[in-house]
Amino acid sequence: MDLNKTFFLRKEDHKPSWRLIDAEGKVLGRLATMIADALRGKDKPGFTHHSDGGDYVVVVNAEKVKLTGDKLTKKEYISYSGWMGGKSSRTVREVLEKKPEWIIQHAVKGMLPKNRLSREIFKKLKVYAGPEHPHKAQVSS
Repeated sequence: MDLNKTFFLRKEDHKPSWRLIDAEGKVLGRLATMIADALRGKDKPGFTHHSDGGDYVVVVNAEKVKLTGDKLTKKEYISYSGWMGGKSSRTVREVLEKKPEWIIQHAVKGMLPKNRLSREIFKKLKVYAGPEHPHKAQVSS
């Protein structure tokens, strides 16, 4: 790589790899930051803002993610349907019981930029509640 020239990663030059991340005992925000950086490719020396230079990320044990403080009972996810009386809120504990994968996906999605590229980048994230995942070719020996 010539240091006197600006480097731009082209789509055809990008060779993504697969990363397996175990979420057991990790703090949600710090984990989401690490995942978002890996999806975008910010942790690589050839990072380019306008192109997809990141890797595929497989997260296992999403149900065992750790939240600090009283977030388990006090943090709420609020959604509004647009109808009168259509506001609904769920605590983190309720969401962890039904869809533990959603909490990590929601945190990572909030850390990505809001544009078309991030919607493509977000498709490379695979989150699973338990220790098993169907991506057997990506199992590191």
